[in-house]
Amino acid sequence: MRILIISENKALAGGIEQQLQIKNLETETVYSGEIGEEYAELGIYDLLILDADLSERNAFEIARSLRIKHCRMPIVLVLQKCETEDRIKGLKSGVDYFLLQPYDVRELLACVDALLQRITDQVEEPFYGNTRLILPSGKLSTGDQSVRLSAKEFEVMRLLLQAKDRLLSKEVILARVWGYDSNAVENHVEVYVGFLRKKLRSIGSNLEIKAVRRMGYTLEIREED
Repeated sequence: MRILIISENKALAGGIEQQLQIKNLETETVYSGEIGEEYAELGIYDLLILDADLSERNAFEIARSLRIKHCRMPIVLVLQKCETEDRIKGLKSGVDYFLLQPYDVRELLACVDALLQRITDQVEEPFYGNTRLILPSGKLSTGDQSVRLSAKEFEVMRLLLQAKDRLLSKEVILARVWGYDSNAVENHVEVYVGFLRKKLRSIGSNLEIKAVRRMGYTLEIREED
């Protein structure tokens, strides 16, 4: 699970990040509302912790904009004070939980656990065409035939299946699978796409991973002969 923190307050963000990392949760912090919103729109995060006290971009507007763009990850809004008007505005903007400062670490962890569990409970095995990704076993299956995927193959294939026929850029795949701080380059994505193409053929999948020059990849259902 990956959590995005947007806050201009480095002490606040650092404290939250430290507590979440103790629980082995992967975090990324952006110290700008505008840039943070761009990160959130990538669709590679499972939860957003958003500081209401932003100078360059209103936090409520960020939440509202993400919901309009169908970003469904839970949003935790961190507030200095939690008045009725703020709660109403937050709920209308799509906020899932309000965390009031100074917060209790136990409350932070409890709300994060509950929101991430909600995501886990709603997850369905991604599929497209005649091909399904079996989450518990990490196998790619067409029903009668299946093949086990490596950890990286699994993550790349899951992203492709979730996107279906929508274009997925190499940058997004790199960020989601290898992480922003990784030394991985676009060639890594190309190599793993090659692995997946071979495994799709090996199980008789009717899916093809199509490369769109200088843009990324998309799945296409191959017509039967």
